[in-house]
Amino acid sequence: MPQIISEITVEELGRRLKEESPEKLQLVDVRETYEIAIASLPGFEILPLSEFTAWSDQIRTRLNPDAETLVLCHHGVRSAQMCHWLADQGFTNVKNITGGIDYYSIKVDRTIPRY
Repeated sequence: MPQIISEITVEELGRRLKEESPEKLQLVDVRETYEIAIASLPGFEILPLSEFTAWSDQIRTRLNPDAETLVLCHHGVRSAQMCHWLADQGFTNVKNITGGIDYYSIKVDRTIPRY
């Protein structure tokens, strides 16, 4: 039975990005580099899902499995996949950013381009 992954709203993400130092947040963006070039948020580690084989064996050295990990994609589907995989790897506090960067640009920061 698949595990339930916690979620964070884009509004909560926006608040936390303003109030907390980026070093306190473990942020992961699983979109493609061409998507990042169109729209991005500062402080995110870029781990495109299409390059999974290039970085997956290094995940425990690139990310802290015990830190709160917030995962972003375009709409929330790929980030949910990543959240499930991270949880399977023993990450204990993973949250999917619901609605992704698209919803962030609608609800939080309209200067972020939509695509």
